[in-house]
Amino acid sequence: MATGFVKRRVATVLSIDGGGIRGIIPGSLLGFLESKLQELDGSQARIADYFDIIAGTSTGGLVATMLAAPNKENRPMYAAKDIIDFYLDHSPKIFPQKSNLLGPLSIFFGGPKYDGKYLRSLTNNLLGDLTITQTLTNVILPTFDMKLLQPVIFSTTEGKTNALKNARLADICVATSAAPTYLPAHFFTTKDPNGTSTRNFDLIDGAIAANNPALLAVSEIRNQIRMNTGEFAGVKPTERKGLVLSLGTGEAKSGVTYDAPTAANWSMINWVSYSGKTPIIDMFSSASSDMVDYHISTLFQSLDSKEWYLRIQDDKLSGDAASVDIATPQNLQRLKEIGAALLKKTESRVNLDTGKYEEIEGGRTNEAALAKFAQFLSDEKKSIDPIPMANCSSSLFCNTDSDTTNLKRKYVVRSVSFCAVMIP
Repeated sequence: MATGFVKRRVATVLSIDGGGIRGIIPGSLLGFLESKLQELDGSQARIADYFDIIAGTSTGGLVATMLAAPNKENRPMYAAKDIIDFYLDHSPKIFPQKSNLLGPLSIFFGGPKYDGKYLRSLTNNLLGDLTITQTLTNVILPTFDMKLLQPVIFSTTEGKTNALKNARLADICVATSAAPTYLPAHFFTTKDPNGTSTRNFDLIDGAIAANNPALLAVSEIRNQIRMNTGEFAGVKPTERKGLVLSLGTGEAKSGVTYDAPTAANWSMINWVSYSGKTPIIDMFSSASSDMVDYHISTLFQSLDSKEWYLRIQDDKLSGDAASVDIATPQNLQRLKEIGAALLKKTESRVNLDTGKYEEIEGGRTNEAALAKFAQFLSDEKKSIDPIPMANCSSSLFCNTDSDTTNLKRKYVVRSVSFCAVMIP
């Protein structure tokens, strides 16, 4: 973000997992959170006004971009309430449900399951030539470079200092969503403003490295603290606090998945395709998400600050609902219902011994937890807003300078220090 921003003592992070069509689930949660913010601050309140960083992988990267990319009025391109409709409208075209006469044999005949043409067209039409430095708040979108065999993390902050990482949002969204076997890898080139330097990217789904990007977001803040740069410059490290909201897209831990006796006889092909599923990809994605949650949960719990890390995840999906691409009207509607039901469930926390989510005894609902988050964010925003948003008729919250929209986020809540929770 631009220099001169308010130097906040508290950093807020929103993280959204990958999961294909299951992005509908966090869409439900975000729609509720934004509605509570609007009740408090007026109908123009948007998620991007309240979070220092929005991180998203794969489908989560699409959601993050929808929330943070600017429209012609320099406000978020999508309200959170529109995310579900976006998935209902576009998922069947991204993942067309055509009959497959070859069945499992199709993996022998070349090409990914879907050609990705609609996704590329959609992102290009929506985002055009917008680059990652033009987002309304900091975003982090992980990908994986298959040529270099290493993660490539795109962020608003780095894009401002490294022109070759200031890629088009359309390219990044396609790349972070390019799940192996499902969608084709994505190649693009960036140039510096003078056209003297270029960089090639050979990218696939960021879920290969970070299906849950929460730790990347926390690391980004830690780097700014260490370098004394960006929004977190000018305040002593011990004064910087953190609040993390991490949204999963659901997983199928409680149902029948795979077992060792069966897998012991699998061939290479079975690891890629088995009973209509992709075991190796499912395992990588689940492990990536769970390890991040495990790590952050451990750190926050060890510091007796576990209430300032909220992870909302449903690990009891089954059948078609657990898939990333079965975009039938019935399944999409089912995912919408799962997201709505998740709001009513009791807040859960990962059991560090079993790795499963367990309801907190005497805990509040996820709906209540998000409402409390909304109140925190609203109260502190109002503490530095010159004019309350509820009384403001301008779509830009009565500010004419587009950058000042982001000046109004300062969160002062009892929360955990990022300096304490970060990996050294």
